[in-house]
Amino acid sequence: MSKVIRRIITTDNAPKSKFPLNQAIVVDRTVYVSGCVGIDKDTNKIVDGGVVPETIQVLKNLVAVLEAAGSSPDKVLKATIFVEDMNDFALVNEEYKKVFSKDFPARTCVQVAKLPVNAKVEIEAVALIGDVETVYG
Repeated sequence: MSKVIRRIITTDNAPKSKFPLNQAIVVDRTVYVSGCVGIDKDTNKIVDGGVVPETIQVLKNLVAVLEAAGSSPDKVLKATIFVEDMNDFALVNEEYKKVFSKDFPARTCVQVAKLPVNAKVEIEAVALIGDVETVYG
């Protein structure tokens, strides 16, 4: 039986986690991105200002990890968004639409009791790498 290669992705363009996880794992042509929170890679602290600045930073971190894996937002199949307060959904959604602007991925958004480092939002994703063709119907 042939081996399946599991490639660990790390990039200096996104914060490193202090928790036992990798930024992403690639298996075959699929990349699994760990949950990203709004930590600034240079200060290693959550950005100030609430859910909007955090969401902007989350998405920057997510894109940096996707790119390190050879992917991009347009190749994301599924995103899962965790929010501290579902009342922030519309604010998160406005920033999300700036990164995912067409052919949106499948998505789930849930309110949770608490997120790591007291974040207000966390996003994880599953994406493809390589050439991807989108068809409708």
